[in-house]
Amino acid sequence: MKIDLANLPDEGQHFEGEIPPEIFELEGSDIINVSPVSYSLFVQRFDTELLLTGSLEATFELTCMRSLHPFSKTISIPSAAISIELGNDGFVDAGPAIREEILLELPTNPRCEEGDTPGECQIDPKYLAVDKPTEDGVDIAPASEKSNPWAALDTLDSQD
Repeated sequence: MKIDLANLPDEGQHFEGEIPPEIFELEGSDIINVSPVSYSLFVQRFDTELLLTGSLEATFELTCMRSLHPFSKTISIPSAAISIELGNDGFVDAGPAIREEILLELPTNPRCEEGDTPGECQIDPKYLAVDKPTEDGVDIAPASEKSNPWAALDTLDSQD
């Protein structure tokens, strides 16, 4: 989204449109962008800053952290407020700031029950340690009844 500062009215201007999904640069990650960014923003200039207020929306395919199944989640920011410092250029590219605003809203631990179509989020039993057989041939270390966990600290007291 490029904004021509020379043609931006003093009272601001409303912009609507879409930014291609390539803006997210998510190649090689677990997150897949499945839609362009839709925006409806009011842009106004204040001295050395540009203020964008309005709504942003994009849909992603995420992997559930519990079930490891993919699901879709739409990130919708109905009241976004983005401030961009102005440089000496006559044009401002708001794309990187919009990208950052949306990526910050992505869940850090995505679960399919929080998706656009909530799914049943169950852990696959093959990943649970409690379901593993105990006959793995490894002996459990015996706990010493006579060991005193404070013994090392007691020796420090007696050295004075």
